[in-house]
Amino acid sequence: MKLSARNILPGRVIAVTKGTTTAHVKIELTPGLVVFSAITNEAVDDLALKVGDTVSAVIKSSDVMIGK
Repeated sequence: MKLSARNILPGRVIAVTKGTTTAHVKIELTPGLVVFSAITNEAVDDLALKVGDTVSAVIKSSDVMIGK
């Protein structure tokens, strides 16, 4: 699969928490470095996401904020 996004971060699913319509997926990129994604429950089911899966966090954004 080719993507236009330039930020593709490989990691491992460490948690999947489904809500009413939206699921929160926690992905560990390296030990201690975690990103979170909010996706639909349907997407979780379609991807058959579960803890331990190897995935990629694909980040496409026109704005990246930096705080100090």
